[in-house]
Amino acid sequence: MPKLPVVSGAKAVKVFARAGWRKDRQRGSHVVMLKPGNIASLSIPQHRELAPGTLRALIRASGMTVEEFINLR
Repeated sequence: MPKLPVVSGAKAVKVFARAGWRKDRQRGSHVVMLKPGNIASLSIPQHRELAPGTLRALIRASGMTVEEFINLR
């Protein structure tokens, strides 16, 4: 398993946008992203550095693997 990268919330939003997710709304410091045909939504906190568990949970919820996430960076 590749090492999980350290990314900010803004960078995570950009990577998920490349994977087909779109920014739906923002409430406070969280950006909510949706993807057509997917019942899940991603709530990405806009922190300078996302916690490893948070990032891993977002990647898992999106249906991607860590490798796919790294390749889209």
